[in-house]
Amino acid sequence: MPGNTFGQIFRITTWGESHGPALGVVIDGCPPGLPLTQEAIQESLDKRRPGKGGAAETTRKEPDRVEILSGTFRGLTTGTPISLLIRNRDAKSSSYSDIERIFRPGHGDFTYLKRYGIRDHRGGGRSSGRETAARVAAGAVAQVLLDSVGIDVSAYTVALGGITARLRNMEEIEHNRLFCPDNNAAVKMEERVAAARKAGDSLGGVVEISATGVPAGLGEPVFDKLDASLASALMSIGAVKGVEIGAGFAAAAMKGSENNDPLSPEGFKKNDAGGILAGISNGEPIIARAAIKPIPSISIEQDTIDIDGNPVKLRVKGRHDISAIPRIVPVCQAMVRLVLADHLLRTRTLGRNSA
Repeated sequence: MPGNTFGQIFRITTWGESHGPALGVVIDGCPPGLPLTQEAIQESLDKRRPGKGGAAETTRKEPDRVEILSGTFRGLTTGTPISLLIRNRDAKSSSYSDIERIFRPGHGDFTYLKRYGIRDHRGGGRSSGRETAARVAAGAVAQVLLDSVGIDVSAYTVALGGITARLRNMEEIEHNRLFCPDNNAAVKMEERVAAARKAGDSLGGVVEISATGVPAGLGEPVFDKLDASLASALMSIGAVKGVEIGAGFAAAAMKGSENNDPLSPEGFKKNDAGGILAGISNGEPIIARAAIKPIPSISIEQDTIDIDGNPVKLRVKGRHDISAIPRIVPVCQAMVRLVLADHLLRTRTLGRNSA
């Protein structure tokens, strides 16, 4: 399957570049009769769009207004491909003219040139984080399908710049700009971001995604395990460098007696499995975490080379986030939505489960 397409039944293909005229997504396999409006998609895009004024965010201001070009009639999906368009309004390509022949450390400049023999130096082209706007739009469509069976997907910041959220107060997520469920931690995170900006540096963090209402029985037994699909989906996001499900890496330090989730007539007594056993959902909330690397575009001088292999000192200019958080939070949410929508339809197609 081409590398720009994701999913088996609920399938999306994203297209477009950071400094092109537009970007978008084509969604195929969405069932007919689901309520879908531009406003429903826009709500998710507004959480991801740049230029909202947060300390961690770029000053690039994009309205990210979505246009539905096909696949709906009178507010309902028709079962035909849904095409969504998002125009680029505030691209400033001149900011990248001085790096046309220079590889930026931490970016895909070097690898894209090796892979394709050509690269778009303007904001990274296809490798830019701007590509994720299309994923968020597609994820909003996937959530409409998930809503029909009572599945809800939330995403939130649990670590940023070494500050860790101790609480999971979900009501706080929408009350701070970092989507953090611990308000005290959010305040400290903002301070850490401000310090990094002043130093010309950037920060990484961790995003947690929780899916509730997922019925038991979603997933495949071997290569398409549900947790494998989730890991693949989250790792496809450019800034993600690690994924864990449930207890994750902490399970490596546990005994079996500690890690196993005991069952009772009322259900599981805990959820270190993260809602997935043997690659199939067990009815408990699905919990996944994604490790987000620091933004590679920093104003601190770095060593690199040009396309001729000559050593160069580089300070990256332009408008950049200090951290991919919080704008990556709805992206992680969207990718989990897409996985669950696809597995839900795969289960229905095979006539299994009551989902």
